[in-house]
Amino acid sequence: MTLQTTWFFLWGLLWAIFFMMEGFDFGVGTLLPFIGKTDDEKRIMINAIGPTWNGNEVWLITAGGVTFAAFPKVYAVMFSSLYSALMLILFALILRGVSFEFRSKVETPLWRKFWDGCSFVGSAAPAVLFGVAFANIFKGIPIDQNGIYQGNLLTLLNPYGLCGGILFLLLFLQHGALWLSIKTGNGLQQRAIQTANRLWPIVLVAAVVFLVFSKFATRLYDNYLKHPALFLVVLITVLALLGVKYFLKNQRYGMAWIASAITIVGATFFGVIGLFPSLFPSSINSSFSLTAFNASSSPLTLTIMLGVVAVFIPIVLAYQAWTYNLFSSKTTPEDLAYEDAY
Repeated sequence: MTLQTTWFFLWGLLWAIFFMMEGFDFGVGTLLPFIGKTDDEKRIMINAIGPTWNGNEVWLITAGGVTFAAFPKVYAVMFSSLYSALMLILFALILRGVSFEFRSKVETPLWRKFWDGCSFVGSAAPAVLFGVAFANIFKGIPIDQNGIYQGNLLTLLNPYGLCGGILFLLLFLQHGALWLSIKTGNGLQQRAIQTANRLWPIVLVAAVVFLVFSKFATRLYDNYLKHPALFLVVLITVLALLGVKYFLKNQRYGMAWIASAITIVGATFFGVIGLFPSLFPSSINSSFSLTAFNASSSPLTLTIMLGVVAVFIPIVLAYQAWTYNLFSSKTTPEDLAYEDAY
């Protein structure tokens, strides 16, 4: 049981890291048509995430791979139940990557405006759909005793699912605006700071609504009520969100971004802790739910994987830390002259 529990929280951690790292990329892509006033400013926005956005997606592959290897039954049921939503996410991610690469291939306003729109769709759609998907997991998916999904794409678009989608989008928009506050200068930076300040109270309201809604739509609070010490996770998340505003007010944008990152990780773990031990709860009958204990791989597989993760995850983290340090300076108009600039 210790192995299954360990992998359950590793599974949650990998998804939390993905949302934290890719969240600001989604935010920047969504803000692209609105904050960037000139073509150069839009290129600066893209190049602000250019060296890291594709590396950040490694965490999506890692989280998906862990789901497949550690909890194969969950992987099978998840990809059959959420097939439509996951395919939409995949197509949106492809569209986003293509938009970054193709935007500057032709120097005409219509061409670039089209790819700006693609960047918006390819960034906003995954942000919303990931939120919808995870909110539905928190709520429970209508799967029967055979793991067969009793619904369709519209079933997922219920009020609680949409509330989760909106919250994820707002968190990522704030995260992206804070990243631009760090990585850009002049008028673009000021608009990013203004956007982050305007988004903060909206994020706060959305977070409160989601927490209250979760009390009535899910059983997430059961674990917290059994073990009140777990409310510390909620407290840290709330303090981190308040910290975003505090650091923005004091013009400490790097710290504001870190506080935003902690908020996203905390929001993810709020759901993960509330789910335990369920990974894919059934809304039809709790006995049909897939848990860390009835859907895991063999102990030998989990042990071998734990050794692999212990070796390679620190390597990936070290490489990404080196990458972020290498490209830590602000993105300036002069950077657009480089041959490999977007």
